[in-house]
Amino acid sequence: MNYLAHIFLSGDNELVTIGNFMADGIKGKNYKNYPKDIQTGILLHRNIDTFTDAHQTVRLSTKRLHKKYSHYSGVIVDILYDHFLAKNWSRYCEIPLEVYVADFYEALKTNIDVLPLRIQKMMPYMIADNWLLSYASIEGISKILVGMNHRTKNRSSMNEAIIELKAFYTEFEAEFSDFFDELIVFSKEKLLELSKEE
Repeated sequence: MNYLAHIFLSGDNELVTIGNFMADGIKGKNYKNYPKDIQTGILLHRNIDTFTDAHQTVRLSTKRLHKKYSHYSGVIVDILYDHFLAKNWSRYCEIPLEVYVADFYEALKTNIDVLPLRIQKMMPYMIADNWLLSYASIEGISKILVGMNHRTKNRSSMNEAIIELKAFYTEFEAEFSDFFDELIVFSKEKLLELSKEE
């Protein structure tokens, strides 16, 4: 899953959410250098990724893209799934998406010192362009995919995946909905389990 899903699946604890958000920048056992709640968020992120990568419904989505995008197909599906989460946000959360993401950006600013340097550098662009809110539109997702392709030095052609999104929109959305309901249950159980561990 991509940023918005990871943030949402963290629950109400701000530090767990920060840990989940920054987890890709924390390698191996380095998570132990952080406070307990941030550790929980990092470990939750890793568990979500493992659950997602192995899930048959997600594999249906990635298979549709694999011939053209190869190993980038999983990254693309993560981004597309964030689009469907943002688009259908009111189904999952009572707080309006605009308010939710604004609160998250404030939490990032408050906890900037704990963020890895790469994320500290990325954060101003994320907030200025309001990435999380932009996921709700096809235009916003298109910009994200263009940016991701640029980061791969145009090797991935991820910018073209908007074609598949439009062509298979109904299929991707149905797969996201089926999968995300299961992921919510899994994440709540895992978060409870991790929070109890010392």
